[in-house]
Amino acid sequence: MASISAADVAKLRKMTGAGMMDCKSALQEAEGDFEKAVEIIRKKGQIVARKRADREAGEGVVLARTSEDEKFGALIVLNCETDFVAKNADFVKLANDILDKALEKKPGNLDELKNIEINGVKIEEKIVEQIGIIGEKLELSYYDFLKAEYVQSYIHPGNRLATIAGFNKAGIDASVYKDVAMQIAAMNPVAVDKDDVKQEEIEKEIEIGKEQARREGKPENLLEKIAMGKLGKFFKENTLLNQEFVKDNKQTIRQYLNSADKELTVTGFSRYTLND
Repeated sequence: MASISAADVAKLRKMTGAGMMDCKSALQEAEGDFEKAVEIIRKKGQIVARKRADREAGEGVVLARTSEDEKFGALIVLNCETDFVAKNADFVKLANDILDKALEKKPGNLDELKNIEINGVKIEEKIVEQIGIIGEKLELSYYDFLKAEYVQSYIHPGNRLATIAGFNKAGIDASVYKDVAMQIAAMNPVAVDKDDVKQEEIEKEIEIGKEQARREGKPENLLEKIAMGKLGKFFKENTLLNQEFVKDNKQTIRQYLNSADKELTVTGFSRYTLND
């Protein structure tokens, strides 16, 4: 059996992030061959992944950030099984490394992101490798991005909720962009403006409004009018530009943006939160 030094174990640990005993065991099995030892650790991850495939990975982190030119923003969700792992420094670092690659490579969808490499290993394989090290099911479950003249990101304390928001103009006071990103986090709008709400959602709200009015005993010939009034309230409460600004409910987000610049508006947004 090859002699395995503490320096060898430390080197493999730095390469893989695996525990000291796992590294020593892998090196012994590989008879000191580092490439084989890395492969052993990865295979162990695959074995653990198969065993835990039916587990629920409902914890994790939601992270968002923008590129250096602030014209591209990305949001990712890396899931795990427990809150303990979600707060683990190595787990959070992996999520940040994935987000860094998303900002660098600008993939068009989640599958493309999973196939990007970190230090020569595909992200999808890197996650499997970490399953073996951490011992929990991990899953890169969500990725979204925005391109705009200016993109603002926001991560709520705790890494369970994040947003990105795109704007049509750069060069405005940074606090304005951040206020809007935080508004999205707090108020969870369904769309930027009324015209952006999906038709099926509008029809659903109209039917809900009619049914509510019917249960209240309103005349059948007035149901449509009452439902349309309720729809107007829905737009006001659930579309970003028409929502009351949480920091000053005397103005809407549209009015707040116009007070900073008459042409400033939101071009799109993304929001994700882990279930509490």
